[in-house]
Amino acid sequence: MLKKLFLATVGVVLVVGAIAYVKLGQFAAMGEAAAGMVMPPETVTAVAIADARWEQVIAATGTVTAVQGVTVSAEVGGRVTAIAFESGAVVGAADVLLQLDTASEEAQLASAEAAAALARADLSRVRRLGNRDLASDDAVDRAEAQVKDTVAQVGVTRALIAKKTVRAPFSGRLGLRQVNLGQVLADGDPIVALQTLDPVYVDFSVPQNQLALLSDGMPVRVDSDAAIGETFEGSIMAVSPEVDAATRNVRVRARVANPDEKLRSGMFVNVEVVLPDAKPVLPVPATAVLYAPFGDSVFVVEEQRNAETGETERHLRQQFVRLGEARGDYVDVTDGLEPGETVVTSGVFKLRGGAKVIIDNTLAPAARLDPRPADS
Repeated sequence: MLKKLFLATVGVVLVVGAIAYVKLGQFAAMGEAAAGMVMPPETVTAVAIADARWEQVIAATGTVTAVQGVTVSAEVGGRVTAIAFESGAVVGAADVLLQLDTASEEAQLASAEAAAALARADLSRVRRLGNRDLASDDAVDRAEAQVKDTVAQVGVTRALIAKKTVRAPFSGRLGLRQVNLGQVLADGDPIVALQTLDPVYVDFSVPQNQLALLSDGMPVRVDSDAAIGETFEGSIMAVSPEVDAATRNVRVRARVANPDEKLRSGMFVNVEVVLPDAKPVLPVPATAVLYAPFGDSVFVVEEQRNAETGETERHLRQQFVRLGEARGDYVDVTDGLEPGETVVTSGVFKLRGGAKVIIDNTLAPAARLDPRPADS
């Protein structure tokens, strides 16, 4: 029994030893292969960095306001007999918009004109009598006063008739009609909104610490989601002399050209005030930066000569940098890089210092200062 157990044990040991010998041989072969293996170069996109100047702007949100805007209303009451406009139409200054019934006023005008004619005739007769000392000076004065009174009544009646013809106070675009034919209007009843939309005012606020940077005439750019891809140009026309005590902001008004009337009163817009001095920067694409808790870095491509083959190869150097302002797809490097150096612009998370690379910019991402991605 013991002999059989001994033989079984020896057999197991021999089998395990054979397996271990084979595996150790395999591991040794793998180690030798790994020692002789050379990592292939990594394909990257890269760009040579250069000095640039970024314009400085003050960004704000604003509200569009009409240069002239009013709700046209009835100055006097009356029944609507004619409507001479359509909703949304463009009208000129003094164009007739609406006519109220003037039948009674025209009758009063005829009576007043007859009374004025009679008063003139009476004045003529009294003056002739006064020239012959047959009428007193008092009678002449009374006749003259009667003429003035009747002429004034004619003027009052004509003014009332004129008020019943509603005209546009200035040129602009009309809103929605708020009256109907035959409707009886009271004093002050609204008829239609009228606004001048080219140009327009844009009102916005900036913090008080930027007040010293503003001045009248400074250029302003405006964009809105109502006109995607379009920028409206204008300039500052006024800065409020008061600072809001609650927000510590100062209100600014810009005059902006709006030839196609795409900006409407009350619309929300984005505003940029362009400052006169540009800032020198050293921008790199934001995709070139490897962000890490211990510091931000980029990979600089350097050319080195291979001592064995004599060929020039590109290797990476991980360079820690200090970053400044970010704008669009770029970020300003304030320390760590020099103009003319070439940095990797994509896939930096998979790279390491000293690695050999090949530059292929065929599929390089396009970086822009004002990226405008498609609305999906």
